Amino acid sequence: MKAMDFLIIGSGAAGLATALGLTHFGRVAVLSKDQGQDSATLWAQGGMAAVMKDTDSIAAHIQDTLNAGAGLCHPQVVRQMVEHGAAAARSLIAWGVPFTRDERGDFHLTREGGHSARRILHTADATGRAIEETLLQRVREHPDIFLGERHFAIDLWVEDGICRGATVLTPESGQIERWPARTVILATGGAGQVYLHTSNPPVATGDGIAMAYRAGAEVANMEFMQFHPTTLYHPGSTPFLLSEALRGEGAKLRLPDGSPFLERYDPRAELAPRDIVARAIDAEMKHHGLDYVLLDISHQPAAMIKAHFPTIDARCLELGLDITREPIPVVPAAHYTCGGVVVDRHGRSTLAGLYAAGEAACTGLHGANRLASNSLLECITTAAAIVADLQTFESIRPEPASFPPPPPPHRAIAVPTDALHRLRSRIQATMWRAVGIVRQDAQLQEARKQLEGIGAELQDLAETSHGLRAFHELRNLLQTAMLITQSAIARRESRGCHYNEDHPQRASQALDTIMQRDWPAPRQRPIPPEA
Repeated sequence: MKAMDFLIIGSGAAGLATALGLTHFGRVAVLSKDQGQDSATLWAQGGMAAVMKDTDSIAAHIQDTLNAGAGLCHPQVVRQMVEHGAAAARSLIAWGVPFTRDERGDFHLTREGGHSARRILHTADATGRAIEETLLQRVREHPDIFLGERHFAIDLWVEDGICRGATVLTPESGQIERWPARTVILATGGAGQVYLHTSNPPVATGDGIAMAYRAGAEVANMEFMQFHPTTLYHPGSTPFLLSEALRGEGAKLRLPDGSPFLERYDPRAELAPRDIVARAIDAEMKHHGLDYVLLDISHQPAAMIKAHFPTIDARCLELGLDITREPIPVVPAAHYTCGGVVVDRHGRSTLAGLYAAGEAACTGLHGANRLASNSLLECITTAAAIVADLQTFESIRPEPASFPPPPPPHRAIAVPTDALHRLRSRIQATMWRAVGIVRQDAQLQEARKQLEGIGAELQDLAETSHGLRAFHELRNLLQTAMLITQSAIARRESRGCHYNEDHPQRASQALDTIMQRDWPAPRQRPIPPEA
C-alpha cells in the first residue's frame, strides 16, 4: 500500500467529515470494515443539537450538557463544542444535508430529554441516514480520497512511541498488510455489541478503543455505557431504536395497564435524562415481572406522527403496530459509549501521531451521561478541530525518509467459526447480566473472572484464527468488555450511566477513570477546570 498522509479508520460522520476537511492538506484514506455506510451514524434518528435561534442560548445548551453529564463533563470542552454548534450545522448544510424545515422555510427544531429548549436539527426521524449518505457520496466523488470498504484494521503500528499506521486485513487478498501513514485518525464508533441487547449496528464492537489501548494510548470513563430507554420490543426482529424525539413530542411511558410511572422517579418525567428513564423502566419491569413497558404517542394527531416519524411509523407497521392508534412495546438497550480514547480539544490522543473522533473518543463533552443529540455535534466539531490542527502537521512531525518494510503477508486460514460465535455470546450475556443498567460489586468481580476465562479460551484459538476478521473483532469485543468492567469496579459511587447498588451515592469529587496498557490498575484524575 502506498503511504498516505492521513489514514482514517471508520466511515461514520466523524471519519467522513474529517476526510473531507483534510483533502486540502494531503492524501487521505478512509477504511471501513464493511460497506461505507455501515456505521452508527446511519442508525441515528434524533438529530444534532445546535443553538440556531434567539429563543435559545449558548449558556442554556452548556448548562443542559453539564447537568446531563453529572459533574464529569470538561467545562472548557463543552463550551468549545457548543459555541461551534452553528458552524457545524452550516458545514453539514454546505455539504448538502437536507435538514427538515417548517412551512416558513426555517429549520424545524425538536426537543429531547435533558434539553431546556428546542434545538435539535433533524431530517424527519432519519437524521443520521441523511448525514451519512450525504457525506459518503461526497467522499466517493472526491478524487483525493481512497475509500477502502471491507478493510479491517487489526492493530495500530507503533514505532519509537509514534503511531506510524495500521495493520489491515484486506478483502482482495485476504492478507494482513501494513498501511503506513503520517497521521492516523480513529473514528470507529462505540461498543454496544458488547451487550446482549443493543440499539447499535453489528459493526459497533469497540475496535478503535481496543486498538488504541493495546497500542499504549489512554482510555477514559469506559464504565459509562448509556442505555437507551426505548428500543422496540419484538422478539425475533432486528433491534430498532425508538427516538427520544418521540418523548420530546409528547409520547408517554406507561405500564401495560395504561398507568404512567416516570413522574414517581423524576419531576421532568419523559424529558428526564436517559439514565434516569432507563433505570426507571428497568425498576418497573423487575418490580412487575414485565418483559416490556409501553411508549404511547397515539394521542397526538396521526398526520403529525407520520410527518415527524415516518421511519418509525413504517417499521412498526411492518410488524403490525400502528403507532397512531396503539402504544409501542419497548425495552432499554445498550446505546452509547460515553468513554473512549482520551483526546484533547484538538482531537489528539496521548499517543503521538494518533487522533480520535466521534464515539471512539473521550473528549470530555459527555461526562457520565451523554445529552441527547450531542453526539453528532461532537462528531462534526471534533472533525473540524482535527483538520485545523493538522493544517500545520508538516511542521509538527516531518515525514520520515522511508518506512520500514511491512511484515510478511499472512493469509487467512479457513476454520470453523462456531467457537468464536459461542465466545461472543458468552461475553454479551455476561455483560448484560453483571455490567448492565444496575450493577453490584460481587457481580462485577464475577464478570471479570468470567471474561478472563473467555480470554484464555480465545488465546487457544489465536493460531488457527489469526487471519479471520471474526477473531480480531471478538478480541476487540473482549478487550472493550474488560475495560468497561475494570472501570466499573474502580468507580466506588453511582453517577450518570453508572449505577452501583452497593455505592448508591455520588462521591463529593468528580474524577475521570483513566486506564493505560502499562498500568496495573485504573487511575482517577480530577476534571480540569474551565480556563
